[in-house]
Amino acid sequence: MVKKSLHNRIYFDEIVERISHLSENSPKKWGKMNVSQMMKHCDLILQIPLKKVEIPKINIFLQYVGIFTKVEMQIFNNGIPHNMPTFQKVIVNFECDFEKAKQDLLEKLNEYWYAYQNNNLPEKHNLFGKMEEKDWGFLEYKHLNHHLKQFNV
Repeated sequence: MVKKSLHNRIYFDEIVERISHLSENSPKKWGKMNVSQMMKHCDLILQIPLKKVEIPKINIFLQYVGIFTKVEMQIFNNGIPHNMPTFQKVIVNFECDFEKAKQDLLEKLNEYWYAYQNNNLPEKHNLFGKMEEKDWGFLEYKHLNHHLKQFNV
């Protein structure tokens, strides 16, 4: 069972290639977002480890759920369920320009790679708790993969 990570250049480049196959008319399999909104959402999620977006602290019960989810995903290498709730700060329910959203997402991916290469990823996530480098790479890949599958790429 291969555990793909955004920290492996092969899988990083795979994500970039899949993004290049998106079009304004890419059909979705589930969810409320269109393809432009999805790319903006993924951009915002990448801004969390870049320390540009801070998600709010949550209660202790939800923290335990988040930590358990992180561990479960790593043990079973499973994906993210469809229509999962997310933090208000990263919900995109407004119109986005397709080309700008794509360009911004690709730029954030490159910023993320630079932060990873320079050991500049946070040691904590307000939902997933303590984060090691491998946790960021695994979870960021899983998130991007989830949304690219949503749009058939």
